[in-house]
Amino acid sequence: MTKRMRIFAKGLLYQCKKFKLKAECIFVEWNPIPEKPLLKDILPLPKPDDYLTIRFIQVPNSLHKQLKHSDKLPLFQMIAKNVGIRRSNAPMVICTNVDLLFSDNLFSELGSINIDRGTFFRCNRCDIPNHIREDISVEEQLNFSKNNILQRLGKNNKYAELEDTRGLIYKIPGVLELFGFFLRVKTKLFGKTIDDELSILDTDACGDFTLMHKEDWIKIEGYYELEAYSLHIDSIAIYMAYASGLKQSILNWKSCTYHIRHDNGWELMDPVKKIYFDIEKPMLDWSTVSQLAYKMIEKKKAILINQPAWGMRDQLLKEYIFEPGKEMREIN
Repeated sequence: MTKRMRIFAKGLLYQCKKFKLKAECIFVEWNPIPEKPLLKDILPLPKPDDYLTIRFIQVPNSLHKQLKHSDKLPLFQMIAKNVGIRRSNAPMVICTNVDLLFSDNLFSELGSINIDRGTFFRCNRCDIPNHIREDISVEEQLNFSKNNILQRLGKNNKYAELEDTRGLIYKIPGVLELFGFFLRVKTKLFGKTIDDELSILDTDACGDFTLMHKEDWIKIEGYYELEAYSLHIDSIAIYMAYASGLKQSILNWKSCTYHIRHDNGWELMDPVKKIYFDIEKPMLDWSTVSQLAYKMIEKKKAILINQPAWGMRDQLLKEYIFEPGKEMREIN
């Protein structure tokens, strides 16, 4: 994980500078182990001519232990993401993970996205081998990623009902246009069913990239703060956003994230391991999520469950701030 985090941070620093995109990256350091080094001591930090500010916000063990199942789960990922959402200074917030590289196409598109409220953005996730080298340049890492895609997750950006493997579908003349024509005719004649609407929403690997205005994140109260493993909670946020009236925009298939594959990931587990995993870790089952999604889309209203102080709003958390060209600031 340390290797993947260093690749992630190095990539962000490089691409923010390359595309002259001023941004902040918030690492929520949940339940740090006392004898281990902190993230600020092992990750790349901004240089004076960089464009990226990096903030490390700590959630101590004392707060972690207040949550149910804290003995089984060392990290409550979605509550941690809410901590970052609440404290973000930027008008647009991407919730993502620390084992990714962003494609140059994605970074280029980020600089031109309209920051108005009312839309949430999704992009494809491309899994790449975990033997990607850390000691090569970011450009070399991106080239390796582009040429070593193991699988692609997510809807394509033209017609959400069609899934794309490696962009090959776009090379078949007229296929997407013809499919889109049939969809429009069907909707015109029979209307759009709830199942139609659910099928359009891009929940595949949505925890790796969901972008929306901060005020829209606040509107849906971030992620459900369940004291459970994070699986499926990211999908619920997509359903809440859509049920709240936000439109979905799926970015161009070239504007993807590259996910460094790891053997303990949910996608790679065999069915037996998944059953064991389910027994060991408290988590949502998909049938419950499906029922919840159906109800929200049917009523066109998000079902909110978080407390007003979600994201640990009222907690004073230690923070280390690294801005380009400035001394590190510590907030207690």
